[in-house]
Amino acid sequence: MTLSVLIFIVLLCCCYQIHNVASAGYSQALTKSLLYFEGQRSGKLPPNQRLNWRGDSGLKDGQDVGIDLVGGYYDAGDNLKLGFPLAFTMTMLSWSTIEFRKELMEKKELKNAVNAIRWGTDYLMKAHTEAEVLYAEIGDPDSDHSCWERPEDMTTPRTSFKLDDNNPGSDLVAETAAALAAASIVFQSLDHTYSSKLLQHAIQLFDFANNHQGKYSDSITPAREIYSSSGFQDELVWAAAWLQRATNMEKYLDFLAKAGDTGGVRTTFSWDDKFVGAQVLVAKLVMDGKVQSSGVWGQYKSQAEQFICSCAQKSYQNVKKTPGGLLWFLPWNNNQYVATATFIMSVYSNYLSSKQASLQCTAANVTPDDLTSVVRSQVDYILGFNPKKMSYMVGFGTNFPQQIHHRAASIVSIKKDKTPVGCKEGFQEWFYKNAPNPNLLVGAVVSPDGNDNYEDSRSDFQLAEPATVTIAPLVGVLAHLA
Repeated sequence: MTLSVLIFIVLLCCCYQIHNVASAGYSQALTKSLLYFEGQRSGKLPPNQRLNWRGDSGLKDGQDVGIDLVGGYYDAGDNLKLGFPLAFTMTMLSWSTIEFRKELMEKKELKNAVNAIRWGTDYLMKAHTEAEVLYAEIGDPDSDHSCWERPEDMTTPRTSFKLDDNNPGSDLVAETAAALAAASIVFQSLDHTYSSKLLQHAIQLFDFANNHQGKYSDSITPAREIYSSSGFQDELVWAAAWLQRATNMEKYLDFLAKAGDTGGVRTTFSWDDKFVGAQVLVAKLVMDGKVQSSGVWGQYKSQAEQFICSCAQKSYQNVKKTPGGLLWFLPWNNNQYVATATFIMSVYSNYLSSKQASLQCTAANVTPDDLTSVVRSQVDYILGFNPKKMSYMVGFGTNFPQQIHHRAASIVSIKKDKTPVGCKEGFQEWFYKNAPNPNLLVGAVVSPDGNDNYEDSRSDFQLAEPATVTIAPLVGVLAHLA
């Protein structure tokens, strides 16, 4: 055997080993990302709860209005249940499961993904009590944020805020329609009755959103402090795209064709701006030959692709990067935007592969493999290949954040000490304590700043507070890589 052949074989073996190690890492991260949702659960926990330091909480939600509103998820590190980010989380978790079902199945995580979706959609359907009534928020931001308590000990008001024909919220209502429509696709082959129920709610909610237009944060003023909405046209288009995919009905195609606003080229895809998601769903219709490639349909597709090109650094106006290579969108929890952008690239990589096509960006031709390489570089950064040599996913690797901004994680588990922790007592005993959180919120993801710095400080709610909107798209991304 010649020396060159021997070197080639050694290199091949090394590459194979590196690939296997990386795949195992992505598989572990995938498992942890789905565990995270169990740490965010509100309500009566099921017997198969795996993150067992959590206990039952919010068991009286809805009592102020005489309705059962128990369940759902806390959105981040506080004890509020907020419909706007919750619905987007469920849409993205459902989309992750639709696009990467085979991969989730292979990694034995499909059941966990489906359980995570159902926990959210059960609550969203409960909250939709009448055709034109949707309960949108539980808890008051001011009182909640002035306390540091475990969810299991909550003493703050659990006010129920609703949207109806006199108090519209097209953005939140349409996002809920999108979530239930997307989830109905997930459950089509698993539970036909449940899938039909989800779709029925989604159709009613879309009509409610479209017929009574307005911003939810104008109807529910406390929401302005936390998840204020910039508008509702994106959610209406997004919901119509999901309902078209779930029903194949012409009326939703007509809505998309006549919407009047395809969004233009966006700079982010997030809980407040869904245009990129809608553009990608329409781009798939174009690729599948279900609509023409010209006119308004071509606009949707072109705008989606320009966003992807800018993320892939192949545009005339690229997304900025930190010195260490992380895509940099906005200073507040930047990894939520990295998660959605990498999800869009992962999905589009698959769409292009299925058509044996590539993307024509202004700076270069981008193949499906090129997109996956960009995605991999971003996920690798999050999981530890960064200037801090720190994993930004809690519980992944050996060096990860220990003091995330999260009430439940930062106070001793009620399973270990049932003594109630009071509103202000929690600050004195736990929030200000310079020590690792007593509970591990496995799978939670936090963010560095624009210079790749991260101070492990519980008081840094801008960077150290994990949110469900980050993890839902990341589930799909990790399944794609694993």
